[in-house]
Amino acid sequence: MTIHHTHQTHHRTVEVDGRTTFYREAGSPHAPTVVLLHGYPTSSFMFRDLIPVLGRRFHVIAPDHLGFGLTDAPGVDEFDYTFDALADHTSALLTHLGIGSYAIYVQDYGAPIGWRLALQDPSPVWAIVSQNGNAYEEGFVPSFWQSIWDYTDSPGPDTEEALRPALGVDAIRWQYTHGVSDPSVVSPDTWIHDAALVGRPGNDLAQLALFRDYITNVRLYPAFQDHLRSSGVPVLAAWGRNDEIFAPAGAEAFAKDAHEPEIHLLDGGHFLLETDLEQVADLMIDFLGRKSPR
Repeated sequence: MTIHHTHQTHHRTVEVDGRTTFYREAGSPHAPTVVLLHGYPTSSFMFRDLIPVLGRRFHVIAPDHLGFGLTDAPGVDEFDYTFDALADHTSALLTHLGIGSYAIYVQDYGAPIGWRLALQDPSPVWAIVSQNGNAYEEGFVPSFWQSIWDYTDSPGPDTEEALRPALGVDAIRWQYTHGVSDPSVVSPDTWIHDAALVGRPGNDLAQLALFRDYITNVRLYPAFQDHLRSSGVPVLAAWGRNDEIFAPAGAEAFAKDAHEPEIHLLDGGHFLLETDLEQVADLMIDFLGRKSPR
């Protein structure tokens, strides 16, 4: 793949429900739209190199969720941080922008936000790309998740103390470099950028609230799996097979319910775009080009 003749990325802000919301945009608004939904602990910054490549063929929108990136990060006394609330905010943004039909690319936290969008109103979502974004209990790596489940079951000083290192730069660096054969190809800009924004005053409490709420995503899985079966929405899973957060079983599980899913396990980790951008972009452009409604 040759990455040139790309489209410029525009960096925009808009008020949505009284919150300043940042998003990146590229491509012609007359082309089919692809909405990129980022994971923890990052932002639309994770798509900085993918956006202009997709923009050659598609209209691309990549928002920062509330509490992440350059979007507002209200305190927990002002905003109830749940995945339902993040999905509602994303839905309101898409409505504000007049996006009535779109594919979604989801990663990590972006997955449960995307699943909620599809369940709230299935008609606009014409395709799904999941990059290490689970829709099944298969794939959860116990060594990573146990501290989150402990905090969910019994929130308190002890279980919180076990999770707080996840908010720091060392744990964020690990998310980018684990499972990567040559960590030197991953730019330190990634974890330094993410750690600085996660570390905004009061944001620790917002992130802890989302850790506690994560169990609601697992409870949502059966409804979303029903949706995959009933809707036949096309699914591409492009997965870093060395991910120690969401293992390959999470990708392979889509075969149980999705209609002829396209599943690709690539030699990378959780943030696959940092090492395998060209492969992921090629898979997406081919898949979305075939599945696009126009």
